[in-house]
Amino acid sequence: MKVRLMEQSDLNDTAEVHKLAFVRQKQSYEWLVCNFNAFPRVLCFVAEDSNGIIGYIIWTQKSGFRPEVVMEIEQLAVSPNHQRKGIGRSLIMNSLPLVKAKLAENDSVLKHVFVTTRADNFAQELYKSALGAEVEATITNLYSADEILMIARNVS
Repeated sequence: MKVRLMEQSDLNDTAEVHKLAFVRQKQSYEWLVCNFNAFPRVLCFVAEDSNGIIGYIIWTQKSGFRPEVVMEIEQLAVSPNHQRKGIGRSLIMNSLPLVKAKLAENDSVLKHVFVTTRADNFAQELYKSALGAEVEATITNLYSADEILMIARNVS
């Protein structure tokens, strides 16, 4: 499996992963195009194997272009038939150095990473183990259920 910066030619296959992973959301292709077109504020990476795109991660730079950057993991998705195989962790761990390299091109460093996820989402354990993220707050009834805000501090 390889993690790399998303290319425009990946959008259709990545939209299919989005559609399968986020069944309550719609317009998968349009959602991903908007994020892809927001480069360099938004950095999109894909995980691919010999059969094609199996997951993706979207990192979003928050609150302007700064010397010390707070990045949000806006979205992380793995195709359902590839879940629980370490692909989400690989997406985080293999894209993180690429994010840091992109920030360095603008003389910036990564300060913190934050992520929101459903309170009942098993992925919060992934964010804790991979990044050291801790739950900072619970936001009740935000999207489809309660959301938790997690922050990994001083990631640089």
